[in-house]
Amino acid sequence: MRLLAFAVAFASLAAAAAPALPTEIAAEYRISTAGVAIGHVQETYVRTGDTYRIESTTRAEGVFRLFRDDTIVLSSAGRLGPKGLQPLRFEQRRLGDSSRDIVADFDWGKAQLRSVYRGEESVNALPPGTQDRLSVLYQFMHVRQAGEVVKMHMSNGRKVELYAYRKVGTPTIDTPAGEFATLHYERITGSEKENRAQLWLARDRFSLPVRIVFEDSKGLRLEQNLVSLTTR
Repeated sequence: MRLLAFAVAFASLAAAAAPALPTEIAAEYRISTAGVAIGHVQETYVRTGDTYRIESTTRAEGVFRLFRDDTIVLSSAGRLGPKGLQPLRFEQRRLGDSSRDIVADFDWGKAQLRSVYRGEESVNALPPGTQDRLSVLYQFMHVRQAGEVVKMHMSNGRKVELYAYRKVGTPTIDTPAGEFATLHYERITGSEKENRAQLWLARDRFSLPVRIVFEDSKGLRLEQNLVSLTTR
């Protein structure tokens, strides 16, 4: 259900920690399609010294729950360095289908991503600055300024891919959590077969995402909107 998270990133940007960054974040999102709520996301971010941990739980709701009552739990743990978050371990757990669980370890010393999926192990190259599909959403706190076009490496836990996004505006948008001044980015795609994604980052709230839109090549459109946000 947490399909949207992979669509966002810019982790390869040069970044530096900003002052007074929060040590704890709690966020809730609503996922909908065609105006109908189908899921709910709860996320927490905790920074302790030079380490961090992020947890995200997505549950089906509404009419969608009648067809697929599933819960997906994502976690990312790692350390903080001069360029922000550096993942060490990423996990994906599906409470309704453990065969699709993913465990990935980021070996920065050997520049390797080691993954276990469906009982099979794989090893992929790990470019500098790579984020996982969860940590990337919180890496923006450590980016001073994003350019008009940004590129990143991001892992879904099984492989690493390069993504490119362009800035398309700075709108003020309404969400269930209130009004936010944002930076709006969209994914640069090379063909109609590629999935499309858009991201709105709150300019005055540590560049945290307040809206994410994902569209696949078959026309499915999912929208994720912020419901509540607390930081300290």
